[in-house]
Amino acid sequence: MSIRVENISKFYGAQKALDQVSFAAEKGQVVGFLGPNGAGKSTMMKILTSYIQPSEGKAFVSGFHTQEQPISVKKNIGYLPEHNPLYLDMYVREYLRFNAGIYKVSKKRTEEVIQMTGLFPEANKKIGQLSKGYRQRVGLAAALLHDPEVLILDEPTTGLDPNQLIEIRQLIKNAGKEKTVLLSTHIMQEVEAICDRVIIINKGKIVLDETMDSLKKNQQQIIEVEFDYRIENVAFQELPALDKVENPIDFVYHLYFKTSDDMRGKVFDFAHDNGLKILQLHQKSVTLEKLFNDLTATKTS
Repeated sequence: MSIRVENISKFYGAQKALDQVSFAAEKGQVVGFLGPNGAGKSTMMKILTSYIQPSEGKAFVSGFHTQEQPISVKKNIGYLPEHNPLYLDMYVREYLRFNAGIYKVSKKRTEEVIQMTGLFPEANKKIGQLSKGYRQRVGLAAALLHDPEVLILDEPTTGLDPNQLIEIRQLIKNAGKEKTVLLSTHIMQEVEAICDRVIIINKGKIVLDETMDSLKKNQQQIIEVEFDYRIENVAFQELPALDKVENPIDFVYHLYFKTSDDMRGKVFDFAHDNGLKILQLHQKSVTLEKLFNDLTATKTS
């Protein structure tokens, strides 16, 4: 496993930022690491990069212990923080060669990364002259220079325009074919577009750890239907795979199904068999955003 986290807890005084967190991620996987503000995402990433130490538990990157072997851990991680710390007065190629010198990698590798991240047209410009999209590319290029096994990306697409979003997402997806990518973001569409797996953390605890394929396969389907008169909810029980029924207003019903099969035909058959007329019908699925909200919403008494 490229990343292994075992029962990590982190205290800041009396506050528990992480509470017995465990997970693992392997090579060739892009993992979306999600959670509301204050959930513990940044704390976990700081532990993985050996920037801070956990109060309890162990973490390993590429087999190296984050507390006992921090130098080896850092050699195997490429990190792009949310606020990308760049030297704006340096030229793109100059900045990357400067970083390459720190990692003791060749100029040839610098040129490879410039091509890989689409920076060649801007390589002779000062970083301060670049758009935010190209600055993010520079940060990603710097993270890739030493060919790390693990990439940790914190909000890598914040503030980008739609075209820049598509380009950066593709770069991350390509990197994820050969590396382990841990991607922290608040943008659910980004997770659905890039990630192979989703981990949701809330109040320091993992509340979901699923592959995207599994989430899509088990995704709940909702059919909103309006009939010409009211019927008892119990009458819907003959519908297959029905999970629950809601009657929010008048003759409108929300039918929740636990299946990926299209259930509209079954609802039409149900209406016909029961002498009902369908006035309107809409199909929708529970999105990752809805799932995130359900798992992280603050409940009030």
